[in-house]
Amino acid sequence: MAVSVVGNTATARALSHRAYREGTEDENPVHLIASHCKPWRDSTNEERLDGENGLLLTPSIDHLFDRGFIGFENDGNLIISPVAHRPSLQRLGIDTMRVVNVGGFTSGQKQFLDFHRDAVLLQSVRA
Repeated sequence: MAVSVVGNTATARALSHRAYREGTEDENPVHLIASHCKPWRDSTNEERLDGENGLLLTPSIDHLFDRGFIGFENDGNLIISPVAHRPSLQRLGIDTMRVVNVGGFTSGQKQFLDFHRDAVLLQSVRA
């Protein structure tokens, strides 16, 4: 997925200008992955190329975000899924003992994050 996004120069440029580093202190863009809030498989062609549908994440945060173990509130607060294995998150550098805020999002990003919270973020284990 990252190759497809980075391959689109306009999208990559839009993400780079915003320089989001959700969930990380890493400031070197070479270590960041362009990740979709609304997954590629669920997006229209227009949404796939929309820079508002993207966040720059470290590989470990991208993995957790894509698989629904973490998400973000519109105000920037990190959401940890109730099914996420908290000791694993801690080993990946995520502070699970306090509220983590990564900063605000644009109105466009908020719309795509709404989709992520509704359709990707894991809510509970089904029996």
